[in-house]
Parts: sequence; C-alpha cells; structure tokens
Amino acid sequence: MLDRCREIRQMHSNLTDVSTKRQRITELARTRPEVVFTSLAHLIDLDWLDEAYRRTRKDGAAGVDDVTGKEYAENLHENLQNLLDRLKSGTYRAPPVRRKHIPKGTSGETRPIGIPTFEDKIAQRAVAMLLEPIYEHDFHDGSYGFRPKRNAHQAIQAVWETTMSMSGGWVLEVDLRKFFDTLDHGRLQEFVSRRVRDGVLRRLIGKWLNAGVMDGDELSFSESGSPQGGVISPLLANIYLHYVLDEWFERQVKPLMRGRCRLIRYADDFVIVFARKDDADRVMKVIPLRFEKYGLSVHSEKTKLLDFRSPNHWERRRDAASQDEATRRARPMSFDLLGFSHFWRKDRKGAWVVGRKTMKSRLARGLRSIDQWCRDHRHWPVKEQWKKLCEKVRGHYGYYGITGNVMSLGRFWHEVKRRWRHWLNRRNTENAMTWELFERLYRHYPLPLPRVARSVFKSSGRIT
Repeated sequence: MLDRCREIRQMHSNLTDVSTKRQRITELARTRPEVVFTSLAHLIDLDWLDEAYRRTRKDGAAGVDDVTGKEYAENLHENLQNLLDRLKSGTYRAPPVRRKHIPKGTSGETRPIGIPTFEDKIAQRAVAMLLEPIYEHDFHDGSYGFRPKRNAHQAIQAVWETTMSMSGGWVLEVDLRKFFDTLDHGRLQEFVSRRVRDGVLRRLIGKWLNAGVMDGDELSFSESGSPQGGVISPLLANIYLHYVLDEWFERQVKPLMRGRCRLIRYADDFVIVFARKDDADRVMKVIPLRFEKYGLSVHSEKTKLLDFRSPNHWERRRDAASQDEATRRARPMSFDLLGFSHFWRKDRKGAWVVGRKTMKSRLARGLRSIDQWCRDHRHWPVKEQWKKLCEKVRGHYGYYGITGNVMSLGRFWHEVKRRWRHWLNRRNTENAMTWELFERLYRHYPLPLPRVARSVFKSSGRIT
C-alpha cells in the first residue's frame, strides 16, 4: 500500500513537471509569435516519455512487430529508457506502419489506415506534446480537427451558428482528393521549419514520413503522404492545411470579400460559408489553383457551391416573382459535413431553422456494421449479445445524438432491433424467433432508447 502511494505521488510529480515545460513553451509561443524554436528535443526525458505512454491508447491494434500495449508495459521502465536512449543518440528507426482498409460510405470504397507499432506511437506522442503548445497559438479559430479541447461537434455547432446568422448564405463544399496520401514531404518540412528548426525533431518527422507501409506482405515507400492512424499525422496535416488554406483564407481572401464569410474545417473536411454569391464565385474559381500549387487536388464532382439561403430569405422571396411554381416551392439545397446532413426546416413556432440529421450513407454504414456483427456472433449467449449491442447503440447516440436528430436515431434503434431478431431467428431452424417470442425476450434485454446526448443553442428568432 505504501509503495502504491509513493508511485501515485511520483506520477503526480512527473505530470506536474511535464505540464510546466509545456506551459513555458505555450507562453513563449504566445508572447513571441515570431520566434523560431531551435532547441526542444532536450525536454524529452524519462518523465516526458512516461506521460506520452500514459496518453497513448493501450488497447489499439498492434503494429508490424505484433507487440501490444499490455506486452510493452510488462517491462515499461526498461522499454522507455531504451527508447529514450535511441531518440537522444539519433539511432531510433521508425518502423513501417501496418495498413488496414476500412469501409468508406456505402459505395464499396475503403479508406487506408496506418497502424504504427506501440513504441512508435509513444515516440510520436512525445514529439506531438512538444509541437502542440506552439501550433495551438498559431492555428486559427476555424480549425477544429484533432486539437486539444476541440471536437467535431464544435465544428458542427459553428456551421449551425454561421448559417443561422447569415440566413443560410452560400456554402462552398470542397472535397480534397486523397489528402493524406498526397501530402508533399518537402513542403511539409518547409512549413514545420517556419516555427521549429530543432534538428532532432525534424529528422524524426522525416523518418516517420519515409517509414514505409506494410500492406499484407508487401512493403512500399512513397515520396508523399502521411498515413492516417499515426499519432503525429493529424498534427502534421493541420500544420500543412494551416499554411495552405487557413492562413491564406484569413490573410489574403477575407480582406477582399465584400460580405461576411467564414471557414470551418475539421482535418481535411471543410466548408466555407458566404453571405454573397459573387464572393463565393470568386473563391470557388481560385481554390483549386491554390491547392494545386501545393500538390493537392480538388475533387471536381464533389466540390460544389450550394444556394443555402433560407426559404424566408428576402432575396429568395424577391426572386420568387419571376420563377415558376415548381421552382418557388423547391427547398434550398442541403449539404453534408462530418456525418450530418444540414438542411432547412421549420421549428415548433413556425420559424425556419437549420436542421441536422444523420447522413444516409453513415446510417447505412452503421446498420451494415451492426448486421455483420449480429451475423458473426449469432451463436453467442443472448445476454452477451445484448451487452455488446448496447455498447454499440450508445456509441452511435454519443456522436449522432444531437438536437433535432431524434428521428434518425429512432430509425437506427428500430433497425438494430429488427436485425438482431433476424439473426437470432437464424440460430436454428427448429425453434423460430417470431416477433411475439422476440418481444418477450426484449422485455428482459431492451436496447437503449434514442436520446439526445448533446444539445445545441436554440434559434434566437425568425430568419429574415
């Protein structure tokens, strides 16, 4: 018991030391935005790596060395000391990442995910802990992806507030083609060097970018790209898009606009909302050229400008006199972002507000995953199936459970219930799981009912 107390006190002391170092970096980045950091790697010590280990997910998939977090922890102190020695001496070699393909939407496409080794995750986390305090000061407010104390729901909320304040406006929806696979390594290192010129950190980043990818038994290398799934990859992607998009938009584009506009970005998913169509047209013409300059390409078919003005917008009402009946009755177009479809609807008082619901493709993908799980585990005991399904349903509610999306949640709940019964019915051919029998079973093992896990601000009034 005494040893455990000492261990907790030591852990608290280590955490305080790491936190103090990060605060000093933050303060220097805030007070001297022009400073270039040339010496940071010396801050990485055993306490720093221990904190990086604590922040690393322990139950993730193993990398190419098949070492799990549990196995690494068996000799944690020795492993961290060995890692520190290699990082300090420059002999650390970044192992290739293991590639895994996950479904993307309902089209049959897959998204490649890179899985580093557990030790590599710790090393990447340690470097990210050094870089985050610097770039958190530099990043713009419209960036929400993979940043401390920021998440996708805040980005969705920002879209809601912006479209409501502009009565919808014009929404430029941009789709980048294979962003993580086409990051230019030279450009990325150039962007990093604008704030960080520590040779040790620069070489480590270069090693991770050039580590290679193990797809099955085939090892391949590329001169571009940063594997999705790496701990450092989201931060590097944010740095790249900060200079290519965010900084350019705030410093060069915004001052030239005649009306209001706002960029909301989560990693490589982003929209730009404009109050005026002529502003939106100008940016839409130039934005593919901007990305092309830095080795990125825009998906021409998926990039579009949407008239998202409220049905009660004064310009839309003005133009209605010269339109035919079908055009006048047509609702504004909707757009998708971060798993939600954004559209106009009337609230209980009859005012037009921006509504959100689960994207059809995301709902279909979630149900397809549930269906496959029920099929693969249909011979599990019913109680064990129920526990796992409850976890999956609550996880779905945790992300999609926002105000105004109850109908989509209800459909998900109903379909999960229906598919569960279907695969219970397939367990044997003699005793069919009829709906009557299933309802009796369901009274003992009910699935969580649809619930709103996250509320949003209410509309402050009618849109005009």
